[in-house]
Amino acid sequence: MTTDTWLTSLITATPQEGFELAITLSRRGVKYTQPDTAVLKELRPEYAHSADGLTAASQVVAINFQTVAAANNYWRG
Repeated sequence: MTTDTWLTSLITATPQEGFELAITLSRRGVKYTQPDTAVLKELRPEYAHSADGLTAASQVVAINFQTVAAANNYWRG
């Protein structure tokens, strides 16, 4: 587990920034789950060519985007 504080808020100025945050959340989730970079690199070819793996990754990003959008009141001011 890392000790750096990088996520101080889910609030973003725009939906685009929110989507980018969702991607960051997703990538960080993988990093926390498998902190060994060598293992991640070893596994990448397997999931990079897997329709199921790519669909699952997209689903994780979408779920994170839903969370960020809700935190931002869907960018309705």
